[in-house]
Amino acid sequence: MNRKRILGGVIGIFALAFVGCGKKQEELNLFTWDGMFPQEVLEGFEQETGIKINYSNFNYDEDMLAKLEETKGGDYDVVLADDYIIELAIEEGLVQKLDKESLSNFGNINPLYQGQFYDLTDEYTVPYGVGIPLIVYDPKKVDFEIKGYEDLWNEKLKKNVAVIGSHRVMNGIALKTLGESFNVENLDTIQKAGNKMLELAPNIRLISDSNTQDYILSGEVSAAFMYTSQVNQALTANPELKAVYPEEGLGFGIIAGFIPSNAPNSKGANAFLNYLLRPEVSAKCVEFIQYYSANKAADNLISEEFKSMLVLPESITEGEMIQNVSAQAEELHGRIWEEFKKACE
Repeated sequence: MNRKRILGGVIGIFALAFVGCGKKQEELNLFTWDGMFPQEVLEGFEQETGIKINYSNFNYDEDMLAKLEETKGGDYDVVLADDYIIELAIEEGLVQKLDKESLSNFGNINPLYQGQFYDLTDEYTVPYGVGIPLIVYDPKKVDFEIKGYEDLWNEKLKKNVAVIGSHRVMNGIALKTLGESFNVENLDTIQKAGNKMLELAPNIRLISDSNTQDYILSGEVSAAFMYTSQVNQALTANPELKAVYPEEGLGFGIIAGFIPSNAPNSKGANAFLNYLLRPEVSAKCVEFIQYYSANKAADNLISEEFKSMLVLPESITEGEMIQNVSAQAEELHGRIWEEFKKACE
């Protein structure tokens, strides 16, 4: 027997084994805010596909866009961000079209959240969660029924209302009380809403984007206009509070996932987005982030504990998104907001 041949064969086997062991694991670079996924969802994808998820986060949408611009749509495979910034990323050519053939679960998306301004043809994005700011009030402390935005101006609520600090949302509800769109461009109309905002100032006790629900739970205010997650936390802590779907019309925003134009692993990215669209996975995600479900097929899988807070009533079939407006309109919105905050002091 040729010992050299045997030795060479053994060496070859070890060499192949070494190459196999050295093969780099497939990875997926996920970029979004901190705390956007339950760990079991991320681990489930990794176990099922063998793709390792590298999770990195940003604090603000603008930071995300700057990073994509810097990398020319590279480095990251899946990004989750807000609608208005996604519109800008698409316009700058930083987003690639989805591989619809690999997205077998795309039909699960609620039609209400498709064809929106930031992706009119649904070619680039997959909705993940929907934010709908609502009014919450304590019926034990408010002796009238609040039905819409206009009721926040009621003099019975003097120094008794907490609101969020988003100037476009707040100016928007004033526009809605005038029968206007959140996104009106006419400067005179926007100014009328600004005058209306000043009339609201005497009722405002505080403006806060963080933990706004704490103020109504503590009894410091009797009514609050809050983000979805804050509304849900308030109702969970005190089920006797009432949430109001304003009769003037809902405003909503969408968090959506997309694939950057030069993503290192676009195939894995499409697989991950399709995984998120599974009804059982989507239900776990919205329960975790406390946003409204964008996945119609997931609605019935959301636990009864959360269903009333995360699934829109069947009677609501439309809403309006806050969009990017002209520079002049945006500047006026900013001035109005500063005047309003000063009047609330």
